[in-house]
Amino acid sequence: MKTDLNVLGGELRSCCTQPLTGFYRDGQCRTGPEDTGTHVVCAIMTEEFLSFTRSKGNDLSTPIPYYNFPGLKPGDRWCLCVSRWRQAYLEGLAPPVVLEATHKKALETVPFQWLLEYKHTHEEESL
Repeated sequence: MKTDLNVLGGELRSCCTQPLTGFYRDGQCRTGPEDTGTHVVCAIMTEEFLSFTRSKGNDLSTPIPYYNFPGLKPGDRWCLCVSRWRQAYLEGLAPPVVLEATHKKALETVPFQWLLEYKHTHEEESL
């Protein structure tokens, strides 16, 4: 079995299991041919980003019980489409990124420096 790599070149870590994220709903921001949205950026939701993505037609805040989707709130981790993260970055609204849990495929769409600018640090968890 091949190991997926993160943007740092190490083994891809889990992004989140509560709520369960990832295109394959396995907690990891892995991707494959059927993932047309390329859900590879492990991001920590902010109110600003959730409002931004809702304004673009992708409401991540509202629960959808039919799909067992709880709706996201600030502080939740989620595997985002790299194109949406890039769009938010260009508008100054990108959420923090967990580099160890962000798939290396993200580097095909955004420069590493951009991800590094929004790197989540563990000190932020205590805020």
